[in-house]
Amino acid sequence: MRNLLMTISYDGTHYFGFQTQPDGNTIQDHLEAVISQLTGEKVKIHGSGRTDAGVHARGQTFHFLTSSQIPVERWRHALNGRLPSDIRITDAVEVPLEFHSRRYAKRKTYRYSINGNRVFDVFYRQFQLHHPGVLDVQAMRVGLAYLIGTHDYTSFASRHSTKQSHVRTIYEARIEVECGTEGAGTHEQGIIHIYVTGNGFLQHMVRIIVGTLLQVGEGKRAPKDMKSILEAKDRAAAGPTAESKGLMLWKVEYDEVPEIPDITKISQDMSF
Repeated sequence: MRNLLMTISYDGTHYFGFQTQPDGNTIQDHLEAVISQLTGEKVKIHGSGRTDAGVHARGQTFHFLTSSQIPVERWRHALNGRLPSDIRITDAVEVPLEFHSRRYAKRKTYRYSINGNRVFDVFYRQFQLHHPGVLDVQAMRVGLAYLIGTHDYTSFASRHSTKQSHVRTIYEARIEVECGTEGAGTHEQGIIHIYVTGNGFLQHMVRIIVGTLLQVGEGKRAPKDMKSILEAKDRAAAGPTAESKGLMLWKVEYDEVPEIPDITKISQDMSF
């Protein structure tokens, strides 16, 4: 038996999220189906985390057990040839049997993108929230800083959260503005990217943070209100949940991934 860890990118626009749902059409459903086609096995993949319907991923990870002897370097090509064009495996390695993509993950980074220009970009409309109104980005930066640290994030969790504890740690949170030359010196605000890195996230957590920050940027809340919202531990204290399409699971980090050498390849290299 082998344990394979893979990294995947996907456009979540037309899917019901990463994890299998009763209605099907999830990223997990498609992955398990093509792996079964390739190996003849019934497999169950384990993701490093969930993404909701319409949310995208640049660096999601998952692992699964297989008895297939397909060399690890061939998996990416074999699976990509069977997957829909909006789902792509970007990396595959063999890891020890005890490795678990979720439990071993140390840091996860999400990015939320807001198009602050008067006219949205038709080519990126599925990946950015369009907000043509003027935003005070510096006020948003100040407000976001209050969330860094270890806290109870109940105010920023879905009311449907089933987690026993809402205590999480946000290691880093920042806002970057991508300004194109077309918008220089005009009313255009460019693309506002909000990055949040933590040890784990609650259901809708980043989207609620963004929805509340937008109210700060619009002048409806003061930056320091983020602190009192956090302390309230009450979902009603925070702002709305931002649309899913602007959110992307940017990357998942591990202390170290102990790769297992491909025995088949080693044997071939040693043959004379």
